[in-house]
Amino acid sequence: METNQILETIRMIEEEKLDIRTITMGISLLDCIDPDIDKACEKIYQKVTTKAKNLVEVGEQIETEFGIPIINKRVSVTPISIIGAATDATDYLPFAKVLDKAAKKIGVNFIGGFTALVQKGYQKGDKILIDSIPQALAETDFVCSSVNVGSTKAGINMDAVRDMGNVIKETAALSDMGCAKLVVFANAVEDNPFMAGAFHGVGEADVVINVGVSGPGVVKRALEKVKGEPFDVVAETVKKTAFKITRMGQMVGRIASARLDVPFGIVDLSLAPTPAVGDSVAHILEEMGLEQVGTHGTTAALALLNDAVKKGGVMACNHVGGLSGAFIPVSEDAGMIDAVNAGTLNLEKLEAMTAICSVGLDMIAIPGETPAESIAAMIADEAAIGVINQKTTAVRIIPAKGTTVGDQVEFGGLLGTAPVMKVNKKLSTDFILRGGHIPAPIHSFKN
Repeated sequence: METNQILETIRMIEEEKLDIRTITMGISLLDCIDPDIDKACEKIYQKVTTKAKNLVEVGEQIETEFGIPIINKRVSVTPISIIGAATDATDYLPFAKVLDKAAKKIGVNFIGGFTALVQKGYQKGDKILIDSIPQALAETDFVCSSVNVGSTKAGINMDAVRDMGNVIKETAALSDMGCAKLVVFANAVEDNPFMAGAFHGVGEADVVINVGVSGPGVVKRALEKVKGEPFDVVAETVKKTAFKITRMGQMVGRIASARLDVPFGIVDLSLAPTPAVGDSVAHILEEMGLEQVGTHGTTAALALLNDAVKKGGVMACNHVGGLSGAFIPVSEDAGMIDAVNAGTLNLEKLEAMTAICSVGLDMIAIPGETPAESIAAMIADEAAIGVINQKTTAVRIIPAKGTTVGDQVEFGGLLGTAPVMKVNKKLSTDFILRGGHIPAPIHSFKN
């Protein structure tokens, strides 16, 4: 590398908060299946603690040697509903506890995969896992859970949507942090390294390393240099910046892969914000000319950002996957928090933005009294956006006990602070209680 490129990278890390948000080791548990739940749990513990025993150490070595911050080291596993189905257990809390125990043993930040894939219906283990989620998240520290309720190919399982509305309410009642570790998906991907939705898909290799990059601050600083320029220039600037960010992610992934003797999977080139000043996706959109995110033009600005990030990333890396784009979690983005507090950004505008961004209604606090059916209806809306537009959407909603609109809910760390947002008071109860299945859209038939 030329001297100016080295200096640029150092500046991006030190001044613009460029980091590797996570290296995530995906581990298949298919060979841990056993009809005895205790034996299955023992196999899971042994495999996770063996395969990932050096993950944190290698991540820290790379940080020290190259000066690149790696914020999180994580593990994702095969959906536990698949593993549990072989047993006669009626409660999968033991699986959650053994995953938590393994996570603590190897020192990772989170372990994902307490998951069920029910887009077309329930199998034996799915309902048991879903019913186990509230207790599992209340009694563990590092376990993350996800449920996929819809896909473009299958449509939307409205029975599962209804059930997840109730599960979110029950989870919130048992644990203040539980709902921050629970995501409801449509079109969930098998190689996502980001929590809380990461799981290791059955089509993946036995063990694999996936990397999630970040860098909203780097993109914003780049756009500051093209103030007032046409959108062609804006898009090209974002694309070139994303190229540089992804190159670094690919380098870290390949080094980690070699040192751990595990295949390299993908780079997820999502722009993942943090509550830190200068590390906000909202501020990127405002740098394009919006007075504050949420005003008219926000969705168009986000569309440009998402597309340019993907174009730059794909040019930089042959193996791009995961979610890849821009995240808009409210509690984790200082600019989003400011916009909600100012009344510029509401749930309806966020829903419109999710038709463009990588995920969906993410890390949003709502009043604790919100009915389960209204939460389920939010999930249905997001699933519909994902299914119709052939993209991943998700809901990570936190009904905050004893709060009203305008209150602040503190999560700490990367999860930040969530202002409690207004929810439409009109009910969706009869809509949700219909149950059944919303059929797949006509464009799903591509065979």
